[in-house]
Amino acid sequence: MAQQGMSEVLDPAQAAAGLPDRAPTVEPDGGDTLLAWAARMRAEQPVWRDGSGIVHVFRHADVQRILADPGTFSSDTVGRLSGGERQAPRGTLLLLDPPLHGKMRRLISRAFTPGLIAGLEPAITELTAELLDRAEGDRYDLVDVLANPLPVTVIARMLGVPGEDRMLFQGWADQLLNTDPDDPESVRAMEETAVGITAYLQTFIDERRRSPRGDLLGILVEAELEGERLDDEDIASFATLLLMAGHITTSVLLGNTLMSLDRDPGLFAQVRADRSLVPAVIEETLRLRPPFTRIERVTTTEVTLGGVDIPENGLVYLWLLSANRDEDVFEEADSPSACTGPTGKQAAFGHGVHYCIGAPLARLEGRIALDALLDRYARIEVDPEVRLSWHGTNVFGARRLPLRLERS
Repeated sequence: MAQQGMSEVLDPAQAAAGLPDRAPTVEPDGGDTLLAWAARMRAEQPVWRDGSGIVHVFRHADVQRILADPGTFSSDTVGRLSGGERQAPRGTLLLLDPPLHGKMRRLISRAFTPGLIAGLEPAITELTAELLDRAEGDRYDLVDVLANPLPVTVIARMLGVPGEDRMLFQGWADQLLNTDPDDPESVRAMEETAVGITAYLQTFIDERRRSPRGDLLGILVEAELEGERLDDEDIASFATLLLMAGHITTSVLLGNTLMSLDRDPGLFAQVRADRSLVPAVIEETLRLRPPFTRIERVTTTEVTLGGVDIPENGLVYLWLLSANRDEDVFEEADSPSACTGPTGKQAAFGHGVHYCIGAPLARLEGRIALDALLDRYARIEVDPEVRLSWHGTNVFGARRLPLRLERS
């Protein structure tokens, strides 16, 4: 098992340094404590073993090096952490290693070519306008009005499932996001949610097998991997990943972008005056407030990292949030540099073979949504009278984002 031989408590030096035995969460202060902790860890303990034996990695160079070495640092956390008793379906790209990962990704990439993503721009622009048209008054919640329904509807259309079912997707996403791995009841609810998603998708998979279509589910049903068709579990697993991860990524990105601009009125005014800066603002939001704070890898062999010995099947947390603020890589690492500096090295979407396949779609949706909001409103302000609540898991963003607006 992954934690075997790694369950010791903090050593005396760590305890004397005042280090906690586990990482802070985004709650209750929106990540301020977490960011301060990550900065300290980058400086003092760039590779750190916590009280439960998990190894945490904080510096940009180390995170990138690990992500570029899937042979040593596996994505197959399901198989390795269960001692090989369970295997992830082939459609769960996040949990696959080469060479199977590359074969699956090539199949799925047929629906994510640059041309196909660019071709979605008119439909996304029209949908964004429709959603904003429905919003009434000078106050509303961005999450309810736009940040949730936009990506869910786009992904549903790509898959070929009804956009009207987006509230189902939202409920499933909320359940999965709120899962507490230490609470058996929460884990049971998560497992029931996964069964419900699979049952829902199975209806549409069956339809595509009877009557092929050109949507993403149709492409996956017809796809072959070394002469073998994908089975229903593979297809449902990828569709679930796309619905959940794709929805959360864009939803949190939109909220974080508005929060970042709200906190920097000078930059907000600059972007409003020069829309060519919008893509850079999106990129800097991804750097400073990545949708997911960290990702996981598990070692395939004994390895020493930053002076810390990790056994085979040791669990490693790669802190994207920390890597993206590494002072050795980014000038003024904690400040937006959208108008002054390059951000191409930010790691919000990963690196290497597992670089997020949906990244171009998330960036496109973010750009279109921000442009539409700036077109429509002369003033956009996060409502200072409402206390924000935050995702308590690996997601770095607000659950709700109440806005006060003034129409142009």
